[in-house]
Amino acid sequence: MTTMGWIDGWLHTLPPLAVAGVVCLIIGLESMGIPLPGELTLVTASVMASTGSISPWLVASAAALGAIIGDSIGYAIGRRGGRRMLERLGKRFPKHLGPPHLNPAERTFARWGVWAVFFGRFIALLRILAGPLAGALKVPYPKFLLANAAGGIVWSFGTVFAIYFI
Repeated sequence: MTTMGWIDGWLHTLPPLAVAGVVCLIIGLESMGIPLPGELTLVTASVMASTGSISPWLVASAAALGAIIGDSIGYAIGRRGGRRMLERLGKRFPKHLGPPHLNPAERTFARWGVWAVFFGRFIALLRILAGPLAGALKVPYPKFLLANAAGGIVWSFGTVFAIYFI
């Protein structure tokens, strides 16, 4: 069974508040830097919302909350552990966080600063690395939080309601 099929089947067995909790948790963990299927989970829950199984407002709010909190925790971890920690994670998860992934993400941050946090929410690899990278690169937290919250809200509500209305 594919990841999408597994997530879809599992989420349909849960009550709406549990679905929202799962969306928040998976997106939060992904935003901390753990490679998980956050976007697939959000798409599945959004499709459920379009069928009336759950409120789209609940799905979008849970996704935004998970994204903002997860990125903030990832930022704190990156701030404390720095690039050395990211390199260690790259050895554990070479398909997702190895040097071929980390180096372009760092270049993006060097060029775009906090805009990389905002737009990183819309790009799979940067979505996973934005918080830890911003912390490791010592981006000031107030600037990070503003870009993180704005990106998380636009991404989650935009994704949910685009799928809901389509």
